[in-house]
Amino acid sequence: MRAARCNAIGGPLVVEEVPEPQGEVPVDVRYAAVNFADLLVVQGTYQVKEEPPFTPGSEFAGVVAESGHGFEKGERVFGSVFVGAWAERVAVAATSLSRIHDAVPTERAAAFGVSHATAFNALRLVADVRPGERVAVLGAAGGVGLATVELAALLGAEVVAVASTEEKRAVCAKQGAHELLPYEDLKRRLQQSGGADVVVDPVGGPHSEQALRGMNWGGRFVSVGFASGEIPRIPLNLAMLKGVTIHGFDFGGWGRHDREKLVAARAELHRMFAEGTIHPRIHAVYPLDAVAQAAGLGRQALGKVLLEVNDGV
Repeated sequence: MRAARCNAIGGPLVVEEVPEPQGEVPVDVRYAAVNFADLLVVQGTYQVKEEPPFTPGSEFAGVVAESGHGFEKGERVFGSVFVGAWAERVAVAATSLSRIHDAVPTERAAAFGVSHATAFNALRLVADVRPGERVAVLGAAGGVGLATVELAALLGAEVVAVASTEEKRAVCAKQGAHELLPYEDLKRRLQQSGGADVVVDPVGGPHSEQALRGMNWGGRFVSVGFASGEIPRIPLNLAMLKGVTIHGFDFGGWGRHDREKLVAARAELHRMFAEGTIHPRIHAVYPLDAVAQAAGLGRQALGKVLLEVNDGV
């Protein structure tokens, strides 16, 4: 089969012929998402390392290639892996797959899983967001950011989207944000607008501390990633003086230590998706051969970037 390959950390992505993967359920991939975390894996700067050569990609949607483990050949499914999705076929554990509802387009399913699951778990499991609370989202125009904006609004929160350009902030408004802020002078702007009861931060870097300083008493700060490439060092006296609790969300940790809650949250999220209340924003779709171009968008993408792998499956 054909697959995008990372043959050296930080090296160029190339499309090559490789053996088909082995696993419980083989899936012919129709669309695969290009997430920022995937690019960090390629660069060797993600929290978990992968030794090259490997096929990047963590999120996909397609068609079951062979019946087994509770799935029938031809069923439309979506799922996630750590690496391996930027390929014509992926083979995964049955527990990593979900069926696509009849009313949901395949490409939308490919843009939904990882980002919306990260956002929903941060909001529901970790922060326990309540209706009427103010939720500030950093990196609000990225994949996880836009998912957080959309879901926080659906949960009844007042959403403050923080993004670097007017174009990005306009996209956040369309996705449900109630207030739009730039990063400049973030602490003061956030405080003057009413503060934040919850901050969801997929970016890290210098803006994390400014967002925390702008929070309300007793707030919850949730770190879900470091897209900036910089892990912030927060002075703990801020948490003490403001009564703020600092949390982190990582799929691996929750999967090992509290899987039941993770599974229950996934069921709730998938129900919302099947009911048509969630609408992932797709920035662009590229063919597999243009993987380097798709990956080159990086943080310039406004929403999700997809690879179209098998046309028509």
